[in-house]
Amino acid sequence: MLREEKRTCAIKASNTEFRNHSICSTDFEELRSREALSRLFPMKKEYADLCETSQVVKFLSLWTEVKHSSQESPLLRTYVLVTSMSPLRAFIHSTGIVQKRPNEPYIPIKLQHFYLNFVKSESASKAFNALKETIGKFLLTLEVVSEASATGDQTINRCTECFQLLTVDIVHRNPLHPTVLQVREHFNFEGLDAEDQTTKELIIGNAFNFISQNTFSFLAFLQYFERQQIIRDNACWVDGHMDFTQATLHTLYSFAEELPSPGEFEMIYPSISPSLVAWKNELYHHFDPMQNLRSISSMHSILLDLLKDFHIHKMNLTHVMSSVRKQNIHSTLSGAANRGSAGSEHINCSNDNDTLSHIRRIFSLPRLDLSPEFIPNIKAYDADVPFDVVTVEIGAEPYNCKSRVHLDDKEGPRVANYPLGLGSNQITIFITDESKPSPVLLGTYKITVHREDRPSLPLFDHYKVCGFVQDCGLIIDGEQRCGLLSLSSESLSRLSQAQKRKCTTGDAKGLWIVPCLSCADNRTCDWRVMSWQPYKCHHHILPTKALQQCLQDRKVLFIGDSTNRGIMYYLIERVNETLQEWQKSHDLRFYRNVNQERTMVGYSYYPQFWINATQRPTFELALKQLLFRSRPLKNTNQTILVVGGVQWLNPNHLKMIYNVLNRENLSDILVIIKSTGMGFHLPVYGIRSLSQIQVRQLLEENLLILKTAHLYGFEVVDTFSITMGRYKEFLHGKCGCHFHEVVKSKTFQDLDKKKMKLLKNYTYGNVRFSQIQDHMSNLKSFYHVMGPVNQVYSEILLGRMCT
Repeated sequence: MLREEKRTCAIKASNTEFRNHSICSTDFEELRSREALSRLFPMKKEYADLCETSQVVKFLSLWTEVKHSSQESPLLRTYVLVTSMSPLRAFIHSTGIVQKRPNEPYIPIKLQHFYLNFVKSESASKAFNALKETIGKFLLTLEVVSEASATGDQTINRCTECFQLLTVDIVHRNPLHPTVLQVREHFNFEGLDAEDQTTKELIIGNAFNFISQNTFSFLAFLQYFERQQIIRDNACWVDGHMDFTQATLHTLYSFAEELPSPGEFEMIYPSISPSLVAWKNELYHHFDPMQNLRSISSMHSILLDLLKDFHIHKMNLTHVMSSVRKQNIHSTLSGAANRGSAGSEHINCSNDNDTLSHIRRIFSLPRLDLSPEFIPNIKAYDADVPFDVVTVEIGAEPYNCKSRVHLDDKEGPRVANYPLGLGSNQITIFITDESKPSPVLLGTYKITVHREDRPSLPLFDHYKVCGFVQDCGLIIDGEQRCGLLSLSSESLSRLSQAQKRKCTTGDAKGLWIVPCLSCADNRTCDWRVMSWQPYKCHHHILPTKALQQCLQDRKVLFIGDSTNRGIMYYLIERVNETLQEWQKSHDLRFYRNVNQERTMVGYSYYPQFWINATQRPTFELALKQLLFRSRPLKNTNQTILVVGGVQWLNPNHLKMIYNVLNRENLSDILVIIKSTGMGFHLPVYGIRSLSQIQVRQLLEENLLILKTAHLYGFEVVDTFSITMGRYKEFLHGKCGCHFHEVVKSKTFQDLDKKKMKLLKNYTYGNVRFSQIQDHMSNLKSFYHVMGPVNQVYSEILLGRMCT
């Protein structure tokens, strides 16, 4: 599809528009390019004159500059999938590789992450768009110049079913003005370490998945296409300048298939970017003044119209939601005084009293496939969503002019964003009559949304052990790679040695280990048997008898939020082998029936966020009350204090703990700090939501907490490193921070009636990995604490108690 490097350079030489985008070639290279150009393409005289008078632009081979350049900016290697050269359709993969300094190896990196670190400002998205525009201009020029040069016998017959993966090297003298350094017509991964070669497999796999997708039938496309305004609006020039052949329809169909599910690719062209649209028009104006290529130019216009139509269709629900939000804001500002005209803004609403408790339709983003199909008389629905869908926005339109719709409660908003924890999530829509002085509840609709677990394959006999630190969808630690990591034999050997050393701290750095058929494809992994593995040591799991003996005659006091409460209930169930009582306690609670009444457990909920900040008990007061109610207490490690939560803890709290314990003559008790955890990263109604920058700042805040805790002589459990990469695996709760769930035992037993061991071992090579299994409670137990992530850091905490 593309010419050889020399020939492509020659084509570029005829384009004056690139004069300001790259460095001109030497005289020798200029002569070589002109010779190649004249030899390959019979050019019109005006094009030949243009080549003679223009400076030849070296878009592909800046070898002289590379040899003598200090390469002050990183060299970014990107991968572009071209599915059609004329008219152009091109996509860039979300992952590239970067060389920070000359002679250093390349490392895989997400392009968005590269610009976030390279630009380090709000201009990162602009820089990424500038990259796409630069590559788009390059490919558009290649298309137009080659088509304009191919006249008569030189007409190009292109393969309509072909595609090509290009390697495009980029340098940045200015973050917002990237330069194409070199383009290779083959897939190039030179300079990449052996253990990073799986990135190549990943990109190739993504490319084949992309080109082989089949989103809808050709007949369905024709029906859709006939309904669109595109043909009707452009009928005059379509009939005059295009032959609407089967091949033309096939091109449109292929493009329509590419739009809905690009996967890891992002569209470069067609593009609604004014810069690229203007560039395309200017190219055709200069290189095709006689409009011999009008049919190709027309196809560009139709593809662009299809793209715009797709965006309009995609945004329709967003506009509906926006309208409902505006109604919600208007209602809030108007207050109760305007309730008499509650239904005035509804369009085509009914005044029939039989419809008072009904809604006309339900909106959702992303769209939920409700079962059964929605009709106003049915009040309960189910829907399934895949693992990667973590939120859904819900709104509804009332049927009756007097009715209003609210989410969450009868005075809630009219549209709300909900987090979707793994498993079942219930959303309630309230219908009220607000024509009365006080709103009256008329009825409710319930939607149960089931979110699937992370897709997993069974653990086969032939597998590789892959590493995992953080998800590429939310990169938090800029020093760590994202996605699945292929582990070299040296890495496995080091992990094998680490198994022999017991961890002496709860914040030992580590990674998740998961068996996969290929580290390049996360769909081939058995995510159910992930294990947390520190790099230099191993957290031993205490047998039940040893744990019971360790906690005998000890008092364990917890102060913190619901995540700390989840650890407490896990401890009680592990020690008792049963959990007979459970509640979402938000005050002081004491449990004396632990370990055959040989262990006392106390809990104080903090912070009490529902109380006004000026009246809310301080942390120091809550701690003192917990200590006072737990007396008598021994000033030894027989007394254990566990402090922590999601994100409220800071070094000042640690100082308070140190000072209070000194004043209370408890300076020698065992203090364990549970550090920060992932949460509040989703835009959800009714609670605070962190920006991506704030989420990344959690890493530094967590490190500061750990460092401060060590200075005070406290034990720690680093829950942030453990939850960071598994932020999508939260369970119920608006905060997206709960990695545990307490369920009735019957529900748990229905899930799996087999008796499971606490540990399950699997080996790879000579390395043995221990994966913590969800233990089965006593069959007489009322409740069970579920959640593999919570289980990992809870077991580490138990290990620190019994050191």
